[in-house]
Amino acid sequence: MEKYVCVCGWEYDPAVGDPDGGIAPGTAFADIPDDWVCPVCGLGKDAFSPA
Repeated sequence: MEKYVCVCGWEYDPAVGDPDGGIAPGTAFADIPDDWVCPVCGLGKDAFSPA
């Protein structure tokens, strides 16, 4: 699964997920709910691009 990086530099790694944000390890970026936001800067999924 592909990693994605936010404009702030935080990287979403599907192997790790975002447990604090309710995203379990193994969750593909495409499967994250649309209302999820970056845990560092608070921007939405549209602020991310493939790493």
